[in-house]
Amino acid sequence: MGIDTERDIEANLQIGPTNTGMVRIFVEAEGTEIPMDFTPDDAMEIAEEIMAAARAASKSK
Repeated sequence: MGIDTERDIEANLQIGPTNTGMVRIFVEAEGTEIPMDFTPDDAMEIAEEIMAAARAASKSK
């Protein structure tokens, strides 16, 4: 399965700063919790990748 494979899973996504100066992406789905902590620089890089993907997806409509 790849990134382009559709799945019928509901998930909750939360993003915010931690009290240790990291950025946490927190995913909860079907009873599983996945906390992922990133440095602010890494979080900015992830945000840029998300924006690039959104632009590409908008063009492919």
